[in-house]
Amino acid sequence: MKRTGPTNVLARKLLRLLRKQKKRIWRAVAEELDVPTRKRSVINLKKINKYTKPNEVVIVPGKVLGLGSLDHPVTVYAFSFSKSAKEKIEKAGGKARSLFQALEELKEFKNVRLMKG
Repeated sequence: MKRTGPTNVLARKLLRLLRKQKKRIWRAVAEELDVPTRKRSVINLKKINKYTKPNEVVIVPGKVLGLGSLDHPVTVYAFSFSKSAKEKIEKAGGKARSLFQALEELKEFKNVRLMKG
């Protein structure tokens, strides 16, 4: 059976945009997103808290869930967020943004981490 790719219109549009980028990090994100939904990365806040430092940028090619807490501000770019994860990120002084915004806002890739599950 032929693989058709994501049926979610936003996911297909994001994949097209990511593949046009010249940076290797965006191609890696596109590869991670171009899998069935059940195989996409799911990252909890406790993992983000453990592996990041204050004011770092994290890219998650999947969903961020609210298990755990953040004790320092980070900017998280992800395909989707749970409601509690978004609230906890903003409460810690960080920012929760979509991957579409990451394409526009990220120009320099210092202090950027790609987290996959």
